[in-house]
Amino acid sequence: MAETTPSFKPTLGLLDATMVVAGSMIGSGIFIVSADITRNVGSAGWLIVVWLLTGFMTLTAALSYGELSAMFPKAGGQYVYLKESYNKLTGFLYGWSFFSVIQTGTIAAVGVAFCKFAAYFFPVLEMNDADILFLLGPFKIYPAQFVSIFIIVLLTYINTKGVQGGKMIQTVFTVTKLLSLFGLIVFGFILGANAEVWNANWTDAWTMKSMTKGTGDLSAAIILPVLGAGALGAIAASMVGSIFSSDAWNNVTFIAGEIKNPQKNIGLSLFLGTLIVTLIYVSANLMYLSVLPLDQIAFAESDRVAVTASNIIFGGIGTYIIAAMIMISTFGCNNGLILAGARVYYTMAQDGLFFKKAGALNKNAVPEWALWAQCIVASLLCLSGKYGDLLDMVSFIVVIFYVLTIAGIFILRKKRPDMPRPYKAIGYPILPAIYMLMGITFCVLLIIYKPQFTWPGLIITLLGIPLYFIAVRNAKK
Repeated sequence: MAETTPSFKPTLGLLDATMVVAGSMIGSGIFIVSADITRNVGSAGWLIVVWLLTGFMTLTAALSYGELSAMFPKAGGQYVYLKESYNKLTGFLYGWSFFSVIQTGTIAAVGVAFCKFAAYFFPVLEMNDADILFLLGPFKIYPAQFVSIFIIVLLTYINTKGVQGGKMIQTVFTVTKLLSLFGLIVFGFILGANAEVWNANWTDAWTMKSMTKGTGDLSAAIILPVLGAGALGAIAASMVGSIFSSDAWNNVTFIAGEIKNPQKNIGLSLFLGTLIVTLIYVSANLMYLSVLPLDQIAFAESDRVAVTASNIIFGGIGTYIIAAMIMISTFGCNNGLILAGARVYYTMAQDGLFFKKAGALNKNAVPEWALWAQCIVASLLCLSGKYGDLLDMVSFIVVIFYVLTIAGIFILRKKRPDMPRPYKAIGYPILPAIYMLMGITFCVLLIIYKPQFTWPGLIITLLGIPLYFIAVRNAKK
């Protein structure tokens, strides 16, 4: 009997796909980044506006991606959409950035976030200079980095054994963290809300200010008004954090080959997952504003706003409640990132644009080699400690690729008008155009006001151009 080549098995339903969307989005960001946003905009109103803008952009993009996912219901997601809309080079540049920094850097950052909060239970995981194991050139190596790598290796191993294991972890951990976040929000409003704090936070809520922590005897916040065009720069800088916290929603498109009825379920899961997370994120920030004065949000210790709020809500045990929640959240988040990311490299390899071995499935119908390659790069980024800097640098590139992908809807409607579209982008052409305008505005503002967040990511992406031609030449041999 002839051996059959392993192929992806459609075993994930709508609930599983929605849990991949929501689970990949919710990591540690919602517990932390509101501090930096508050320092940039300095008011309750603008804090909520930043989260609403991010939520609107995410929902709009998700609704638009539904059309593309229905047209190309196969593994690879955004890489495939860019390749089909433009050319192989554009798809490759996305895939290269995805492999070198976007996905692997996020996996590393989420892994280390797991350890930072595990340190509340196991102090040796604190990344203090007293805990340094050894120096590796310019890099300081901590026990937390090795535990982060262990978590990444463990989840990679589980996912090499088939999609069922990853599916179970994703569903269980995502449901748990959604319920936990919902519980935190409800208990925050019931047990921790303070009318005086709420009213004070919403007094002068629409005057944008820059908040800086004083030093020495001047420990109070230094508050300066943000005027004119500087307000746009403050919003763009703030959205680096909120966009990172809301990113990875598109991971479900990478595993299209393993989803039942992908033409319907991918688009629906994108909408449901992003809507659920957006509502939770905005509600969590309203809860923070009902519990904490604005300066305590801005200057929470180590930016851990949720920990500060939880201590008021639950007392001394609050720190451990949040730590456990974030450990659950980041563990489930990394599972979704690891599961989905390898499918992009698999599809690139099938096109002759990545290592050939990445294009093979093992006996469990998963791209095992691609999973381990992703694991190695993410682990190296864990050791380097530079994942946070890299992720700041690629926020610009991530949004550029989103804009290009959504522009692909317009291109494909003209280029392939007769191609079946089981699902069409809601609000076309208005909503996709609004997203593109917002995305371009965000990128332009970063170029003007925060250039350190733009050119490094652009350099990383452009390094893919010579790699593309090397890959094409090797594929022809």
